Amino acid sequence: MDRRFLTVLGVSLLFALVVSSVFYQMTARGGTAKKEQGEFKDLVVAAKAMGIGVTVKPADVKVVKKPDGEFPKGGFSKVEEVIDRPVISNILLDEPLVEGRLAARGSGVGIAPVIPVGMRAMTVRVNDVVGVGGFVMPGMRVDVLVTGRPPGGEAVTTTTTVLQNILVLTAGTTTQPDARGQAINAPNVTLLVTPDQAEILTLASNEGRIQLVLRSGSDQGIEQTPGRKLGDLFGKAPKEQQTEQAQLPRPRPRPAVARAVPVAPPPPPPPPVSDQVVVIRGNQRTVENVSILKP
Repeated sequence: MDRRFLTVLGVSLLFALVVSSVFYQMTARGGTAKKEQGEFKDLVVAAKAMGIGVTVKPADVKVVKKPDGEFPKGGFSKVEEVIDRPVISNILLDEPLVEGRLAARGSGVGIAPVIPVGMRAMTVRVNDVVGVGGFVMPGMRVDVLVTGRPPGGEAVTTTTTVLQNILVLTAGTTTQPDARGQAINAPNVTLLVTPDQAEILTLASNEGRIQLVLRSGSDQGIEQTPGRKLGDLFGKAPKEQQTEQAQLPRPRPRPAVARAVPVAPPPPPPPPVSDQVVVIRGNQRTVENVSILKP
């Protein structure tokens, strides 16, 4: 036989063997993947959207089949595992319920399950001005300012920042922002504070007027502010002016200059004493003065 023909035949057989081997391996992997995907597990998902503070009821959830490889971490396979547990994070429709979105059973209702251990929820009364024109909504962060007259010393109206970067839990009875992003007109706001901050906020509410200042959610900085007094709006405070005047150097007293006292002139000498002499001549009577100088 022709050697060239044998060479071509050998190369063709080798190529066919390689192709067959690759095809066999791909087919085996595909069969394994289909076998794995064929193993499904029950997964509890939300039958409707649930907000913070909602307690899960049987009608709020449903069970669907999910491939084992797509089963979320912390997910539940039985409805009994999620019933009567409060929601601490928003859950959307058909979203799987996971452990991190639910509080422990019996931890309370409303916003109680949302409060972390060691923190407190405190409600303060606000109006349209204090509440930043109604734009304070749950999830935002605010600073708290108080205006009043400090006790003792100079009674001057002072404004100072007492709390910073405080999380708003609720606006009124609403625990979620408006779906359209509109402002919520709420008579009170609930803030998440520490026990120390709760004492400060209580004192500020009772002894002064509080003001909420809206801040960016990405701003975590704490500013050191000196506070402002009423006199800062119109110049220096009277006490500061008196202090500065007291520190100014006083002029030295001038030495006294002796002045000549004018001497009064001596009194004039007394007039000479005059005597009167009565002269009668017939029927005429005259009086004549006679001057006599007395020693």
